[in-house]
Amino acid sequence: MSPSKPRRSPAPEQRQRDAERTRQRILEAATTEFAANGYAGARVAAIASRAKVNQQLISYYFDGKQGLYQAVADNWWSYERELVPPGTSPGEAARRYVLQALHNPDGARQFAWSGLEYQGSEDDPDRVRRSERLRREVDVIRALQAEGKVSSELDPACLVVMMMAAAMGPTTLPHVIEGLYEVDARSSDFLHHYADQVALVSRLLGLDGAPSGKPADGAERR
Repeated sequence: MSPSKPRRSPAPEQRQRDAERTRQRILEAATTEFAANGYAGARVAAIASRAKVNQQLISYYFDGKQGLYQAVADNWWSYERELVPPGTSPGEAARRYVLQALHNPDGARQFAWSGLEYQGSEDDPDRVRRSERLRREVDVIRALQAEGKVSSELDPACLVVMMMAAAMGPTTLPHVIEGLYEVDARSSDFLHHYADQVALVSRLLGLDGAPSGKPADGAERR
């Protein structure tokens, strides 16, 4: 029997790749768990099981549940910057938010959970960047009002909230949609139909354009 060869230690580059893959698996598992159960209902043990890693690695990479939740939120903000870049009209933004449920349903569900679990700004780590983003959207609508493209009778902040609520409809009201249409609210056909209707309402409100000097992104399907 020939002697076994000594096991070679992984090269530093391989260890780095393995660590990145492990971290990514944990993030993906956490996104699914937080979307399904919210922050309060999510269990670190369940996330570790989904990711097929030792639970201690979550503390090692993310310093626990809160750090992991923040990392998932950071991923969402990066995704959102690509989904709705600066210059996108309010109406087109709402349409894209509807359609992103086809490709990233967990993101919409996690956002809904964050509202249901909201206890005040003191425990809201995303308050600053979310508020900045929302204020920019309000400023765009005010500029459209100043140019006569949107009725001055409408409250810009209320419009932002209403458009967000409309975009979240398939995520937050699937039972209502099924009762009205007798279809799965998550189906591609319904989501495209609903997105087109949101775009139509946006156009009727004057939200399908950008203020002068700020050309809106195209309305291609995604």
